[in-house]
Amino acid sequence: MGQPEQRVEGAGPFTTRLTWERPQGERVVWDSRPARKRGTLTVRGPGETADRPSAATPEALHRLRRLNTVASGAFVVGGLLFALGAAMSQFGAGDPLQSAWVYFTGGLFFNLGGYVSLLQVLNGPRHAPGGGFQDTGGWRWWGYEPMRLDWLSTFVLFSGTLVFAVNLLDSFLQGLSVQQVNRLIWTPDVIGCVLFLVSGHLAFAEICHRFLPCIRSRSLGWWVVAVNQFGSLLFMASALAAFTRPATGSLVNVDIANWATLTGALCFSIGGVLQYFERP
Repeated sequence: MGQPEQRVEGAGPFTTRLTWERPQGERVVWDSRPARKRGTLTVRGPGETADRPSAATPEALHRLRRLNTVASGAFVVGGLLFALGAAMSQFGAGDPLQSAWVYFTGGLFFNLGGYVSLLQVLNGPRHAPGGGFQDTGGWRWWGYEPMRLDWLSTFVLFSGTLVFAVNLLDSFLQGLSVQQVNRLIWTPDVIGCVLFLVSGHLAFAEICHRFLPCIRSRSLGWWVVAVNQFGSLLFMASALAAFTRPATGSLVNVDIANWATLTGALCFSIGGVLQYFERP
């Protein structure tokens, strides 16, 4: 029996979809995001008119469910806390230190969500040559796989949450000059927003199998990425509005900074809710 023919698709050097045409007429498709999120690939046999899912091992699916629950829950809680911190700042509820603690706690949940998203990639089922899944290996807490687009996207996301942590820690510092505020608090904020936007673009590329944007309105994964990317854009708007003018010592626009943070954070909470249903 001959070897199956293989068609490779992806964005640039990254492979995001593989299609095997087996000699007996069966077609098997591995799609990066559904495979790592739901633990499935699709199969269409000779004479069949619709694809049917083929699942990974029960152990792999159990891992995916646990990791997805933790990641989605972390983003929901983190987003709600960020929204609360922005509301406290906007409406003057509590002092700045209390608001900083709320932001910092929310940032810890974002750290958790980012890291567990990376663990989903590292511990998800791998495709086998010719179609199907390999047996699930041992648990991995870390791995370096920069030629995987899903790894790169989640690694950049996790890096962004760590940069935000620097920004949130520095916000506790007192007696800073305007230049120190912009260097220690504002600059990490902008860098974190850029990393979030890059991560979202890479996630779109994984779904679209190209670097140009696409619309996949019937794909839950696409909606998760789209809502989160909109939240990242709002975070960037907030960061730009939070720049402290050296001449006056005031922010560019306090209202935009607070409202963009609040609505952007709610986007991440909504994205977390949607992500909960993107599971095996």
